[in-house]
Amino acid sequence: MTANTSGMREIYPHNPSNRQRSPLSQLGATIALLAALLCSVLLSAPASAQQQNPFAALSSGQDDFLPVDEAYQLDVLINDTDTAALFQIAPEYYLYRDKLSVYLLNGEDKTELPLTLESGEVIWDDYFEKETEVYRWQLEVPLALPAETSKARLQVNYQGCADAGLCYPPQTRNFDLDLVQKTATPAEGNGGLGSGPGGAPSGGSAPLAGSSSSTLFSSLLLAMALAFGGGMLLNLMPCVFPVLSIKALTITNSGDRQQLHGWAYTAGVVATFLLIAALMLALRTAGEAVGWGFQLQSPVVVAALAYLFFAMGLSLSGLTEFGGRLMGLGANSESKGLSGSFSTGALATVVASPCTAPMMGSALGFAVTQPAPVALAVFAALGFGMAAPFLLLTYIPALAQRLPRPGPWMETLKQLLAFPMYLTAVWLLWVLGRQSGSDGVALVLAGAVAIAFALWLWPRPATTGKTWLRTSTAVIAVAGAIWVLPNLASNAGQPSQANKSDYWQTYSPEALAAARSEGRPVLINMTAAWCITCLANEKVVLSSDRITAAVEDLGITALKGDWTNQDPQITELLARYGRSSVPLYLLFPEGGGEPQILPQILTRDGLLTAMHGAVSEERLAESATR
Repeated sequence: MTANTSGMREIYPHNPSNRQRSPLSQLGATIALLAALLCSVLLSAPASAQQQNPFAALSSGQDDFLPVDEAYQLDVLINDTDTAALFQIAPEYYLYRDKLSVYLLNGEDKTELPLTLESGEVIWDDYFEKETEVYRWQLEVPLALPAETSKARLQVNYQGCADAGLCYPPQTRNFDLDLVQKTATPAEGNGGLGSGPGGAPSGGSAPLAGSSSSTLFSSLLLAMALAFGGGMLLNLMPCVFPVLSIKALTITNSGDRQQLHGWAYTAGVVATFLLIAALMLALRTAGEAVGWGFQLQSPVVVAALAYLFFAMGLSLSGLTEFGGRLMGLGANSESKGLSGSFSTGALATVVASPCTAPMMGSALGFAVTQPAPVALAVFAALGFGMAAPFLLLTYIPALAQRLPRPGPWMETLKQLLAFPMYLTAVWLLWVLGRQSGSDGVALVLAGAVAIAFALWLWPRPATTGKTWLRTSTAVIAVAGAIWVLPNLASNAGQPSQANKSDYWQTYSPEALAAARSEGRPVLINMTAAWCITCLANEKVVLSSDRITAAVEDLGITALKGDWTNQDPQITELLARYGRSSVPLYLLFPEGGGEPQILPQILTRDGLLTAMHGAVSEERLAESATR
């Protein structure tokens, strides 16, 4: 049996945007659509598909897919010595080994027959998001029937896909066997296990591709629904809190224009998500190994953000009004107020980029493999999900009326909120230290002092005298801070130092292969210094005494990859398991097999349960005696 590895292409249609309507009707219609979307797609999916990847590999636009019984011609051969099921597989189609099973039927009872199969071709399967073994061209399955069997009913279950990208639902074929007469007759009850789009009758009268468009569209809608839900959860992430706390001040001072501010904020969020996504897709098209949060892999971007948060903190502390205008505070004119809300949305998106909320991982992993219009639609849904709670707040008068009225207290609160800005700048400096070392941090600190000096010098409305001298000196100071940034790039290629611990080893493909060849269980942690979710998991779960003891007692090899700076090996591993960014946690079982993809937000009990399930009973018993 000869075969060539061929990955499946996934092509999804672009979801056209609706025409513009009034803000209120557009809000209601959009939220109602997206709320119903997730329920309708999940509930309409066939039961057999619930264990499959929701982003199934779909049609690449071809209309010539074979009916299932032409793609996989199944016969049962009986001779004097043995019985076998024989598959004739059409070119550019393949069968899954782990979806193949054979049963003997006796009324309501089913007895599974053991199968002895030849080795197949191992491919990375986009449909199930794992490495899997497949068969092409022809497969003969010997059937170990019980001795002295003369007649029997046989059930064969299987599933396959086309290289062009379409996967058939699981199939069932029944045969009545007469070993005396050496005949095998197709029995009633043949057909696919799923009845949704893509199913073909056993007779093969309807090509599967004919109904693929509805499946294709449902998969895109599901991706957008998951992105929308993940965007909403981003608001709970600590990396977004400082900016949202500033926006809380804006809404209390926007009067009857709250809805306009809400839409301006939403526009800023969605537009910035689309801008970052477009840049990321362009870099990937050019061959760069980048993913979500890629901009924070650049020391220049990290330093620029540290400057920005430091300047906003100084503004909130009362040194200047620069940051207030940026974030929509103290703007007297309507245009400046709305532009400030737009800027706040853009800033919230930039700060949220290191975070990955639940449901985001698979949606973004799907998006980056699709054509640009489809990918941008998913990122737009992510941005709208992040903005939706704040936008909804502006449309609920009862909640808006509960907000405090403007007054002198706002100045005190504004100064208090400067400290989250300073803390965010400190965190970014720590990230920069991991990327560029102590020299890079010292340069940026000097640049921050120059920015503070420039803001102190910047002329205020009441300033008299030679303002040109103050202005020119301030510009020179800012230029000095900017001069620092290119000098950080020379250190960007130096590898960052991973966190030291008692059990982590540095990840490499060779280290993983060596551990797998010895049959050891392996825990993989893909992280980055700028990933808030990663750091929280490491501090709360992975560094806990219970997890540390379990790793040692169970003999688990723990490999840690640091994606703080670009690393093509880590990017390749992320892509293999359908992720565009960190965190990614994999748990390979003892003795071989596919890894379990752990949740992006870990819990101690959940991780311990997974670790116990990945080792043998003997190893568990041995660890219990220690």
